[in-house]
Amino acid sequence: MKIIASLLLLLAMIANNATAESRPGKKTAIRVLLVGGGSSHDFDRWYKQEDVQTLQKGGLATVEYTSDPATILPKLKDIDVLYLSNNQPIADKATRDAIFAFVDAGKGLVLAHPALWYNWADWPEYNQKLVGGGSKGHDKYGPFEVTITAKHAVTKGVPASFKLDDELYYFKPDAAGTPIEVLATAKAETSDKVFPSIFIVKYPKGRIVGIALGHDAKSHTIEPYQTLLRNAVKWASN
Repeated sequence: MKIIASLLLLLAMIANNATAESRPGKKTAIRVLLVGGGSSHDFDRWYKQEDVQTLQKGGLATVEYTSDPATILPKLKDIDVLYLSNNQPIADKATRDAIFAFVDAGKGLVLAHPALWYNWADWPEYNQKLVGGGSKGHDKYGPFEVTITAKHAVTKGVPASFKLDDELYYFKPDAAGTPIEVLATAKAETSDKVFPSIFIVKYPKGRIVGIALGHDAKSHTIEPYQTLLRNAVKWASN
């Protein structure tokens, strides 16, 4: 059943791509499914409201938000980018397999702040293969500086450095996992520790972007964050 479901998903996405390619001169909005829900964050305010508005501005994307993991699987065939911000479980094995099939089909995956945690001990493949690592701790909420370390489509138009108040995640790459390419780092004002803040997961098929920023208004409402998010979705959708 797992193989059949994955094949059906791949065939549906290929058909959708063929339809889009038949209208090469027509610019279409990127179709995004944003998944939220869980603990320690106001998902409805900052992801459902603020990030949806950021992505839909100027017609860049059409975004559907859900906080119900059971709705993910049937929607994957109709989207270009899956944007995971949730730290609640995705317990259904078929949905987990379908997420991997989605990325294996060359689709885009954007992983937000809460989704970069080691949330699910019973799904180690998620962190190892799709995230390339994860976080098990963070600084106390407060000010820190983000520095762009690489020129990339995701960092285009973003200041070389900027400050914000947020949770500085102690993101650590997994040496046995998918390699990451760090595009920006974060450094606390009270220590010399530096951690990846924006990065590409060098998954062999799909395009994956990790964004460790995003606790509340002081990240979601500032221009550098919004530019990074829009760039991430654009890059992941190509």
